Amino acid sequence: MTVNSKICAVIDYGMGNLHSAHGALQSVAPDTQVLVTGDPEVILKADHVVLPGVGAIRDCMAEIYAQGIDAVVREVAASKPLLGICVGLQAMMERSEENGGVDGLGLFRGQVKYFGDDLRENGERLKVPHMGWNTVSQGKHPLWNGIADDTRFYFVHSYHVKAENEEQVKGRGHYGVDFAAAMGQDNVFAVQFHPEKSHNAGLALLKNFLNWDGQA
Repeated sequence: MTVNSKICAVIDYGMGNLHSAHGALQSVAPDTQVLVTGDPEVILKADHVVLPGVGAIRDCMAEIYAQGIDAVVREVAASKPLLGICVGLQAMMERSEENGGVDGLGLFRGQVKYFGDDLRENGERLKVPHMGWNTVSQGKHPLWNGIADDTRFYFVHSYHVKAENEEQVKGRGHYGVDFAAAMGQDNVFAVQFHPEKSHNAGLALLKNFLNWDGQA
């Protein structure tokens, strides 16, 4: 690793799949220093920033606010490439109906909705959470470079994004209902699926992110 290597900060606020995300990012960019950190100073100095997330949105948002990560994420969103993963995407929306209703950061317009207890497709009841491989139909964005449209990615979620601004939807999935699988605006991009668990396609997306200058 060179002295002048780029830095990617994976935000550690106690609610993310940090080790697998770190490993996947480091594997696709050995010349990039990937740091798992909750230190605002380190995060703000990084060239690229990742906001991961797993678990209940109430707990995620509570930790984000308790540690001042909300202000850090907003500052990053205004200045450099930022990638949200799974609940990291949901935290970027305006509001989630999970846990009785929880406000998000509002970086993207729209709500996070429950799939439902009686989700069906062609009369067949679907399991919730939605867990497994699903195709993503792409919108135009540099992070899809070299990845075929309708490639499958790995999902684990009971709640899905219903976007209000269609121009911000950069990828779509379907599981009983249509949902936003990827959102993007300026230098911010976020996905519902787990790229770090999505084999070659996921690694390609992470590599695209680390090579991205934040221009859509």
